[in-house]
Amino acid sequence: MPGVLRRRPPPAYRTAGRGALRVTIAASAGFYVLLYGLDWSVGATYALFGAIAMAGLSHLPGSGRQRAGLLLGAVPVCWALITLGTYLSVRTWSAVVGMLVVGFTLAFMAVGGPRFAGAATGLHLMYILPSFPPYAPGSLGERLAGATFGIALLIVAELTLLPEPGALPYRERAARAAEGAARCAERLRSAPYTLPEDLRDTARALGTELRSSQVPEAERPAGAGLRQRALAHTGLATRTLLGRLAALPPPPAAAVPPGGTAAEADGTDADPLRAVADVAEETVVGLRGGTPDVRAHARLRRVRRALTSAEDALPAAQRRTAALLEIADAALAMSTAADLAVRGRAAAAPAPGRFWYARMRAPQLWWRRLSGHVGGRSVFFQNAVRISLALAAARLIAGVDTLPHGFWVLLATLTLTRTTVRETRTTVRRALTGTLVGAFVAATLLALVGTDIEVYAVALPPLMLVTFTLGPVKGVGWSQALFTVVVALVFAQLAPATWQLAEFRLLDVVTGSAIGAVFGLLAWPRGAHDELRRSVAVLLRVAAEIVVSTTARTAAGGRRVPVLSAPGSRSLQHALVMAESAYAQYQSEPTGRARPPGGQDWQAALITGHHTLWGADRLLVPPEPVEVPPLDSRPAEAVVRAGDRVAARMLLLSARTDPTGDTAETPLPLSGPPAPALLLDAPPGTPHAYYATMAWLASLTTDLERLAGETGAASTPADGRPAPPRTHAGPAW
Repeated sequence: MPGVLRRRPPPAYRTAGRGALRVTIAASAGFYVLLYGLDWSVGATYALFGAIAMAGLSHLPGSGRQRAGLLLGAVPVCWALITLGTYLSVRTWSAVVGMLVVGFTLAFMAVGGPRFAGAATGLHLMYILPSFPPYAPGSLGERLAGATFGIALLIVAELTLLPEPGALPYRERAARAAEGAARCAERLRSAPYTLPEDLRDTARALGTELRSSQVPEAERPAGAGLRQRALAHTGLATRTLLGRLAALPPPPAAAVPPGGTAAEADGTDADPLRAVADVAEETVVGLRGGTPDVRAHARLRRVRRALTSAEDALPAAQRRTAALLEIADAALAMSTAADLAVRGRAAAAPAPGRFWYARMRAPQLWWRRLSGHVGGRSVFFQNAVRISLALAAARLIAGVDTLPHGFWVLLATLTLTRTTVRETRTTVRRALTGTLVGAFVAATLLALVGTDIEVYAVALPPLMLVTFTLGPVKGVGWSQALFTVVVALVFAQLAPATWQLAEFRLLDVVTGSAIGAVFGLLAWPRGAHDELRRSVAVLLRVAAEIVVSTTARTAAGGRRVPVLSAPGSRSLQHALVMAESAYAQYQSEPTGRARPPGGQDWQAALITGHHTLWGADRLLVPPEPVEVPPLDSRPAEAVVRAGDRVAARMLLLSARTDPTGDTAETPLPLSGPPAPALLLDAPPGTPHAYYATMAWLASLTTDLERLAGETGAASTPADGRPAPPRTHAGPAW
């Protein structure tokens, strides 16, 4: 027995308990001070539900200090929502129109990243609260004061009560990965010119730490601003650099003099790997707040030009030179992106192309993010339409039928509507069961206690603590049961209440959940299931076009100049955004539904898109003007033939994946030599562009083989799936 008593609760309960303590103290303190101290019943209601909305119903990411900062920024938004809701509640039609517009706007905020998505549900409630009669603009001051007081207490609680340590910032993660890249580059400068297994494992682990699935929500660079985009680009370029360093082939044995270095084997005056290591160390200094020496970046650019003009007849040396060029490109991209992430618009103007966002102002970048998701193919747009229509319908029904405590109807609609009809049906069933149990307990309590307010006042804080501890862990049934009793205790203190209050609560939850179920059935009922297949099919079709175009231009040669992006890149970027957002929601939905044919590895599809985009830019968009010679007939034929085969696989996979078109029933053609095998047939003196193109096609072939496999990562979501977008953050009450 002593051992049992000393056992610590599971981590989920400890995390939920810390949050429950903060919201309980803030909500109950604000409620009691305003109700019993100042006799402000309206202000007390807004103080209580303001704290519950922004902490109990919302999922604000980060440490206590980060959440406090988010809450502080949300206060003016809450003022605007309460004011707007107060004045629009004068008529049912104006309240419905306001609910439609505000509901869509707040739900669509999820495109801005986890911080915006996490606060959406709480902000919805701050608008729902004043949207019901009585129409009392004279009480607006008390409403604003109450909500502000409750949120202020919550901010203090976040800063002082059981503070949580902050997570490792993404900039520091990128700095550590850049340090690892510098060590790898130094190690590759000497024999045996390959990375030992321990250093290879370290590089792999450092790259994994930069994946968004491994980064806490508050630290993910998911925003639309310049610094956030550049920081995400820094992580991507650093991961690419680590991977290319690990795959660098050793120099030909005949090219290395006894006791020589890799630089002598590469035939350049400067040491490419030393220049890469210096740039990586310079990046580390900048990411950690120091003043980097920009000479390393300039020196690597000169080394890259030397590599481009270097000539070697040995195919093995050509392959190594092509690999070194890719490493140099990745290091330069990492350095430029890190400078933009740290200094913003004060950074040196980079060349156009992959850093298209560098000279755009914040409104332009946000407009690009928002406009890219306006349309029926975006899951963020679908979720916003679904929830706004459901809330507007709920407000209309509550207003026409004059349901008592009508905001409970909207609260149930908001928190019980899910992205698939299957999940909504399961959630509603459990919620109704929990509400029925909670209503029975609340009715019994109200009947036994009667008007003895002191009992309700004493019982409310411990019950809230239990509710916000067990609810997030136990699920929607427990949440609804416990919260039903909580609201009964709250309203019994605001006005005399009978057991019928529990009856009203049950009626409102049934109404709200029915509305959510109807709109879950009518508006994209399969959630991201079909949308993911459709977006991946579009992604593969666009990628196939770019592969054919890029290989044809490589074979023809010609002048290459720095431009914004390779032809077709804008379309592929948009297709990637749509596919990634659909995949994120797909991973958040239940796994019991039918899988698409072949069990596709959806992550392999996304990787294929990224590899297509990066490869086309690398081959067709140089950092400075350069003249690329055309390939001879044999290498040109090999490049075009390999590109056509990769594009054909993409098109067949697209046809098999697309739910709106015909499905390819026959197996995908996997016969024929893989793209890397053609490298062995290249004659001496073949230009660098040939080797770079064939290496790119080889990586795409590997991605497509994974995607075409019969057992993919879609059935095993443990493979580093990204965090889902939070359309209805927090537990369902």
